[in-house]
Amino acid sequence: MKTRKSQTRKLISKIKKQWAVGARVDKEQLPGEVEEAPYTRLCSTKNILTVNGQFPGPTLYVHRGDTIIVNVHNKGNYNITIHWHGVKQPRNPWSDGPEYITQCPIQPGGRFRQKIIFSTEEGTLWWHAHSEWWRATVHGAIIIYPKRGTRYPFSLPHAEVPIILGEWWKKDILEVYTETVQTGAAPNVSDAFTINSEPGDLYPCSKPGTFKLNVDHGKTYLLRLINAAVQDILFVAIANHTVTVVGTDGSYTKPLKADYITISPGQTIDVLLKANNVPDRYYMAARAYSAAPGVAFDNTTTTGIVQYSGNYTQSSRPLSLPYLPYYNDTNASFSFTRSLRSLVDEKQHPIDVPIKISKKLFFTISVNAFPCPNNSCGGPNGTRLATSVNNISFVDPSIDILQAYYYHVNGVFGTDFPDVPPLFFNFTEEDLPLYLETPRRGTKVKILEYNETVEIVFQGTSLVGGNDHPMHLHGYSFYVVGSGLGNFDKDKDPLGYNLVDPPLMNTIDVPIEGWTAIRFKANNPGVWFMHCHFDRHMTWGMDLAFVVKNGEGPEAHILPPPPDMPPC
Repeated sequence: MKTRKSQTRKLISKIKKQWAVGARVDKEQLPGEVEEAPYTRLCSTKNILTVNGQFPGPTLYVHRGDTIIVNVHNKGNYNITIHWHGVKQPRNPWSDGPEYITQCPIQPGGRFRQKIIFSTEEGTLWWHAHSEWWRATVHGAIIIYPKRGTRYPFSLPHAEVPIILGEWWKKDILEVYTETVQTGAAPNVSDAFTINSEPGDLYPCSKPGTFKLNVDHGKTYLLRLINAAVQDILFVAIANHTVTVVGTDGSYTKPLKADYITISPGQTIDVLLKANNVPDRYYMAARAYSAAPGVAFDNTTTTGIVQYSGNYTQSSRPLSLPYLPYYNDTNASFSFTRSLRSLVDEKQHPIDVPIKISKKLFFTISVNAFPCPNNSCGGPNGTRLATSVNNISFVDPSIDILQAYYYHVNGVFGTDFPDVPPLFFNFTEEDLPLYLETPRRGTKVKILEYNETVEIVFQGTSLVGGNDHPMHLHGYSFYVVGSGLGNFDKDKDPLGYNLVDPPLMNTIDVPIEGWTAIRFKANNPGVWFMHCHFDRHMTWGMDLAFVVKNGEGPEAHILPPPPDMPPC
């Protein structure tokens, strides 16, 4: 045990030199410098935006309940924000990071001293840019160890390894983003998926850099999976090995043995890998799950290698890919997600599913289209692609919503976001009238009273072909109490809700032409963003902000803003 503690101290000391963390707020931190750096992938070199020149960026190591400060210094040429994905930030929306929701961007040359307050999270989360599509390269892991004096709810693994899944474009990501915004078309698909920034053996000029995980036979490894991909849900597996899921989105789960993992953009999943096969080399692989008809996607496969140590003769056969479900296997994706359950440890990890609901919301989430003059845009039939929640396609305000709310600035946002869609129809019917495809534009928020118990039913629609939607809520974790394919039945489906051990998550995939129900208690005052974690859908308008009012007493009030908030 002393050896493990010594290893942990050395690891944290090393991280402090990269991007200082783990200290209390009264200790000055080294800066996280956002800057361009050259990286070579797929036979060509380009400058990408990074933090401290690293891709992925530095890992943050903290303990449950810590508060840290990161000094973000924008040394790049573009506006940037940093979001601490899954960190609830109690009463502190000021450092949450989504552009024009809780802050204006950090301009080139600017700085922002972000206070990050950890509370009940434990496991794996991540941080990433939250402006335009810069998170393609500006991202990194957050590892939250148990509170000092406590331990994991499973045996201590031999080692812990972040596995960050991402996407790589040969083009500059700003070009991809700008072209999409200007033309109204779907974005160019990525040229590769990556594992810890490396495409792997199956791509040109990539084999030498393939990520390798060295393991000792008989030992167990905690793999902290993070899907940092910009546009795709991924299937992940390791050839000839099963894994045991033990956590997701900074919360523990009942152990779940799995041959493959389905992980949405924004999600984190912790798995235990037992190195118990014949010593050799085995592929770890990931590829897209994409069931939307007619939607282009990256159909390539990224690989890493699980490599056993020791003296043995490596097999002369080529490495085999693991079994991965077919790219449009909705049942495989849905089945994995529905199998997750909370751990339910009453002493260390109790759950508190809201039973009596005071606010019921029914949100349709749709792909849409705006008509263009002379059918001049790049979307279907010359339209401009859009997305919406309850038929409202979100528009960024001129100043951030949090500032406008806190200082009572009028005219920035509306407060009449609807509890239900304007029209009820057969949401998953194949042929729907074209007039349903056009949403309304607006900058609207949903007001919640402090301590309200909230249920949201997300209903996917088949408009413009339909799609999966990984929905992410800032400032909260929520219990996923139900899901299904087809239309939600308000009379029958709630009878099947899991109110005993539903998984606690911050990002959940709403299946294509299906529904998902979540519950949470609105006990974190502030302005909190909710959006689809496909960046194209977020950019097109599948967003809204919740404003959670202050409660009674100072401990239920938003903290005051820091003095160095970036100017608008």
